[in-house]
Amino acid sequence: MSDWETVLAILGMAVVTLLTRCFFLIPDKEVRLPEWLRRSLRYAPLAALGAVLAPEILMRDGQLLNTLMDARLPAAALAMGFYFWKRSILGTIVTGMLVYLPLHIGLGW
Repeated sequence: MSDWETVLAILGMAVVTLLTRCFFLIPDKEVRLPEWLRRSLRYAPLAALGAVLAPEILMRDGQLLNTLMDARLPAAALAMGFYFWKRSILGTIVTGMLVYLPLHIGLGW
């Protein structure tokens, strides 16, 4: 690509990004979303979190784990258990790390 093509591509992406992010600011009145869409959007953050965490926990080097001796599995399981027990985000993080670090550093999992 030449320099002009690169600049044109960047400007085009900037315009598309600006239009898509400002889409709801353009109308004069509030845009009413259908109730089914509003209910569905409540699950979007959880779905995004799952989409980020699942590959991080269940894969290594682009391949699914082929052994249970991976420090991330017991750390994630105990962290989830702690969260369902106490409903504490900080406690969940601390529990996961207290399980993960000794297994990963100490045992080399």
